[in-house]
Amino acid sequence: MCSPQVMELVHGEPGHSCAGHAADANAASDAAQGHDGARPAERPEAPAPLIRGSRVSDLTHAFGNDFPVLEPIVLKPNIQHFADIASEGFNANKLEIDEHTGTHVDGPAHLVDGPVYTDEIPVDRLIAPLVVIRIGDRAAKDPDTTLTADDILAWESRHGRIPAGALVVMDSNWCPRIDTPGAYINRDSDGVPHFPGLGFDAAELLVRERAIVAAGTDTPSLDASKNLQIDDPGAHRIVLGDLRYGVENIANLHTVPDIGATAVIGMIRHRKGFAGPCRMFGIY
Repeated sequence: MCSPQVMELVHGEPGHSCAGHAADANAASDAAQGHDGARPAERPEAPAPLIRGSRVSDLTHAFGNDFPVLEPIVLKPNIQHFADIASEGFNANKLEIDEHTGTHVDGPAHLVDGPVYTDEIPVDRLIAPLVVIRIGDRAAKDPDTTLTADDILAWESRHGRIPAGALVVMDSNWCPRIDTPGAYINRDSDGVPHFPGLGFDAAELLVRERAIVAAGTDTPSLDASKNLQIDDPGAHRIVLGDLRYGVENIANLHTVPDIGATAVIGMIRHRKGFAGPCRMFGIY
């Protein structure tokens, strides 16, 4: 049995499902006998949580070659298992991935030439108070809806002013669509995608009046698809600047509270990055 102080891990189902659920951090399946009859080594005890009594939610999609991407803007992943135990004595994959694959960070240099590249974002900006503003009811009726300044003000009327240095994310309940083919990009009969994003007025309020470090969405883009269709990624242009960044394709936002969690982002750090896949957690 686990100690009641063992950290609770919240994650999605295998693959890239968004049916987040709590799992015992020390759970282990019955050990199978090895090929030589020897019993495999016991799994080590889960470490005590760094913050006692805290929960950790995994806000990251697992991605593979079938992960839905916004083609042709984003290239599909190409992951190949090129070495295996039988032939090489070890396992290894070759990864060919667009920077904008899966749950990922858009860096300040995404839309402008020059710094700041993702590898230059100060690490302390990758840890931030997490603010979640939910518009799922509206998005269910109108997939082209956006997070508005009024949504932000309504949130503040309930929870107080957004703290300085926050990562503010839109939860449109888009995550569960990830496991239904075609539903995540949500193209119509003419091939035009439809998904929510940040409204320009919301982005302006967050950047000019609330001093956020980042903004994020549970959809493929900071911008609603309707803005991308007219080549006007205004939410990107407003949010990305100075040292601010964006996070897209966030998963499992239903597992964290509207306020009170801390976001931690472990991002791939390649030189002169414009974006990059990340592992995002919410601790509360």
